[in-house]
Amino acid sequence: MTFAPRVAFFGSPAFALPVLDAIREHFEVVLVVAQPDKPVGRGLRLTPPPVAARAADWGLPLAQPRGLRGNAAFVQRLRDSGADVAVTCAYGKILPTELLAVPRYGFLNTHTSLLPKYRGAAPIQWALIAGETVTGTTVMQTEEGLDTGPILLQEELSIAPEWTSLELSDALSEQAARLVVTALSRLPDLSPTPQDHARATHAPLLTKEDGFVRWTDPAPAVVNRYRGVAAWPQTTAFLRGARLKLSGLRVAAGQGQPGEVLEVGADGLTVACGEGAVTVGTVQPEARKPQPAGVWAAAAGVGRGTRFDLWEPASG
Repeated sequence: MTFAPRVAFFGSPAFALPVLDAIREHFEVVLVVAQPDKPVGRGLRLTPPPVAARAADWGLPLAQPRGLRGNAAFVQRLRDSGADVAVTCAYGKILPTELLAVPRYGFLNTHTSLLPKYRGAAPIQWALIAGETVTGTTVMQTEEGLDTGPILLQEELSIAPEWTSLELSDALSEQAARLVVTALSRLPDLSPTPQDHARATHAPLLTKEDGFVRWTDPAPAVVNRYRGVAAWPQTTAFLRGARLKLSGLRVAAGQGQPGEVLEVGADGLTVACGEGAVTVGTVQPEARKPQPAGVWAAAAGVGRGTRFDLWEPASG
């Protein structure tokens, strides 16, 4: 017999919408919890996160607490909702013990990696930067630790070689939606499997510096980093101290000094790396629109032998 729990859903960004949609299609959603509205745009207009907006559109009960720890009123709100289980998807806050204990079946979390690999806030991005060809989704029982809880279900996903973090995020969001419905419908019969903590790897939030091109890396690593940071902070290079955004990177034939322009052509710039070379399709100077790399090079006086600045890690 299929289990039909009453579900509280915790999530905030657009990534979580397919998961919320799927849960609502199959189960009763008794409470939606999202982060508070934030100022957005030049006018700093107070804007709800996508999950909060979706809940409002559907007329679902919505809570947007500013803090969870020590928030007795919110703990009671969750208890009063009658939720049998809660599901988190990209909610963005650590859940305190007193909250985790409220639903009968606790909290489930959808995590976009094959745990215990890539625990943390940016598993999609770091999997791509590392050159992984397979990732996946884990539905786990939430505990207070960072992605340390036992695994309920896990499913692999092959990564297409042309995918950036944008395409991989879409694919994993759809996978998570399907997998969490399966987990909820089978919840009383699932056997949690403890993670092997010795095999854990960490995927921390990206910084702007993570997007800086490492021209001394092999060409595939330069392209993998570009794929991983495509959503944010994007790929940044420097030429004579000027900051440039690069896109359309792909591995190319060629060899030279790291950062050296080997060719300027209709399809872009070919730039040498520590091993091999990459072609850059588009360049965006600061405060200007993106333009074909060849067009930018002609206007900027960039040609064979021009060398991009080499990135050096910040000291300290």
